Amino acid sequence: MEIIENINLWITEHPTSSNIFKYLIWVLSVLLTIAFLRRLLRKKLPDVGIRYKSQKAIEVVGYILLILITISFFTGSIKDFALAIGLLTAGITITLQELILSIAGSIYIFFIGVYKPGDRIEINNIKGDVIDIDSVYTTMMEIGEWVSSDNYSGRIVKLSNAFVFKGPVYNYSKDFPFVWDEFNLPIKYGSDIELAKKIVIKIASETLAEYVSQSISEWNQVVNKYYIENAQVEPTLAITMTDNWIQFNLRYIVDYKKRRYTKNILHELIGTEILKTDGKIQLASATFEIVQIPTINLKKD
Repeated sequence: MEIIENINLWITEHPTSSNIFKYLIWVLSVLLTIAFLRRLLRKKLPDVGIRYKSQKAIEVVGYILLILITISFFTGSIKDFALAIGLLTAGITITLQELILSIAGSIYIFFIGVYKPGDRIEINNIKGDVIDIDSVYTTMMEIGEWVSSDNYSGRIVKLSNAFVFKGPVYNYSKDFPFVWDEFNLPIKYGSDIELAKKIVIKIASETLAEYVSQSISEWNQVVNKYYIENAQVEPTLAITMTDNWIQFNLRYIVDYKKRRYTKNILHELIGTEILKTDGKIQLASATFEIVQIPTINLKKD
């Protein structure tokens, strides 16, 4: 009883210190509750996507609660919330503009579904796979840069969520997880063009059959959802006559994460079949023709 009386006496004599102490207790309680709920969700929710979104929602609710608690303690009453916000808005919008935009961007990303962890995106000229989204930053595993094709560079990039309002966001996997790719094949003049066409189309159709069948239903959903014309997902071959060779342009659809692997397989198989034609089909290379040799006069002393 004496301890309780001493505590009450101290609180009466030091109201400011007691309010700060109460405030710290509340903040600690909220933070511990957030940590407990996140750990509980991690154990109870087997689905990775749902678990991730639930944990982020708990964080957001906790931060809002901390803001309300802070305002109520330092303004005297929660009724002064509007007044406190009005006094602080001008300074906050100037000094914390980027932070406010980032938080708004995170809300926009979650509710609109611009992208999610696991998507491959390009934003602010940075391309990579999204590995985390928090209230301020999007974390990406970078691809490209000094590494050719769509391979990881090894750098982890943190990008402000505010960038979703500042420019386009390219999503490789949302709604349609396939991309169109192509490569050129130079065929020498005098080769059996019809045989070359059959080889290229046959190999492309067989190699890409799985991607084509999977992409048909996906593309139909895109056509039904957006105002967009239907597109051909089967491999197509276009032929162009150049000064030095006949150029074959093969265009095909592929999983957005397997562009390099697929292109390598196509090159190997087509190259092997061309070698089997015993010279009927020959790959071309850059050639130069000398049309005239200038006359050189040599004078002997």
